[in-house]
Amino acid sequence: MTYSTLWLSQIQFFSSLGFMLLFLVIELGLAWVLLYFKLRSLGPASAPWTEAYRFWVRVFALAFILSFASSMPVLIQFGSLWPSLMEKIGDVAGPLLAAAILSAFIFKSCFLGAMLFGQRYVSDKVHAILVFMVAVGVLVSSFWLLVLLSWMHVPAGVSWVDGQYHVLDWWAVMLNPALPWYAGLFILTSALTVAFLMLGVVAGQTLRRPADISGRVVFKTALCMAGFAIVLMILVGAGSVQMTAQYQPAKAAAAAAYWNSSPQPDLVLFGWPDVGAAANRAAWVLRDAGGMWLGREIGGNFRGLDHFSGMTPPVGLTFWSFRIAVLAACLMALVITLTLWRARRVDYDPGALSRGWRHVLSSMTFLGWVLLLAGLAYLLFGSFPYAVTGTITVSEIASDTSFDILMGGYVAYVVFYVLFLAGFFQLLRHIARYGVVPIARRRGRA
Repeated sequence: MTYSTLWLSQIQFFSSLGFMLLFLVIELGLAWVLLYFKLRSLGPASAPWTEAYRFWVRVFALAFILSFASSMPVLIQFGSLWPSLMEKIGDVAGPLLAAAILSAFIFKSCFLGAMLFGQRYVSDKVHAILVFMVAVGVLVSSFWLLVLLSWMHVPAGVSWVDGQYHVLDWWAVMLNPALPWYAGLFILTSALTVAFLMLGVVAGQTLRRPADISGRVVFKTALCMAGFAIVLMILVGAGSVQMTAQYQPAKAAAAAAYWNSSPQPDLVLFGWPDVGAAANRAAWVLRDAGGMWLGREIGGNFRGLDHFSGMTPPVGLTFWSFRIAVLAACLMALVITLTLWRARRVDYDPGALSRGWRHVLSSMTFLGWVLLLAGLAYLLFGSFPYAVTGTITVSEIASDTSFDILMGGYVAYVVFYVLFLAGFFQLLRHIARYGVVPIARRRGRA
């Protein structure tokens, strides 16, 4: 397989996995937001919470359909692009993928239909239980995928015999050192994505008409959720970087653009990594501040890229994807801080904010997707050349499909993804503009 074909395979898989995750994070975040709305609607002053639930459950259903449909290409490409991978990690990946598929099937067949279409046939308390089970189902389905991804980056609880992994301890596999950090980042990214989605939609609605009580409670809920999530994101992100330095030192060195091992490295904030010269052009650095983000050699020096000659990830891509993710998180933190400060002065009425600031919030509706895709690029491409850290390289599991066939398939996938995104934006715009139709009453139940 040529180098260009190998990279096209990785880009194709990244595109399919990224597209699925765009809607999975919305599905996961909205599932728990809907549960909160539903529980609040059981108490006094239930009308605005019920209206909020009815509006956002439509968005949740749309996100579920797209995430479930886009999971099929990911599963197909997992086998077609990397046909030898399951031979080597099947003892680990097989049960985890089966658990993910089974969890999604149970969640869909047992609870999702009743939640979406059975509200008028059951009591409000029973329906709240159904919403809770759906939220748990989405979380459990995502958990198995996170276990597999984190294990491939930090393999634990296994033995490597005759070119294959064999499970020794399933608890060690499922609770590998990377899982808490990856799970935390994924859940917090989901919360931030959904919070900015709600803020952007409500702000956009107030540009056309005054905000009602339902819009105000959604706006305040999103602000509080985003503020809480961004604080935790800073803590979890710092822990994740240190975990990477310990278990994936080559990725840490590439993200820091740290070329030569030394006792005290600088922290490169921005710059242009020059692979040929093994240097950073026009770099902004903090002197002697990069040590906590890098792995160490046995002698005590910090590991630079020179320590991993021939087995380093793409430095430029790893360097910039990490910084784009950090910049997106910083921009989110700034926007949330300013919006909280402004909203408290007007009793969290989005319509009372300046028109310019509402345009700002509306333009950042999908800022969470930027954070997600940049973080995913850092996780996947930063692990190159390994598919499983330290043992299995991408080149040894790749298929021998020609470049032309791969490119044709990739173009077809991209066309479908663009159409799906256009449909999602159009339906979201329609819902935001015209609202939803109230559920018909039957036997006294809404």
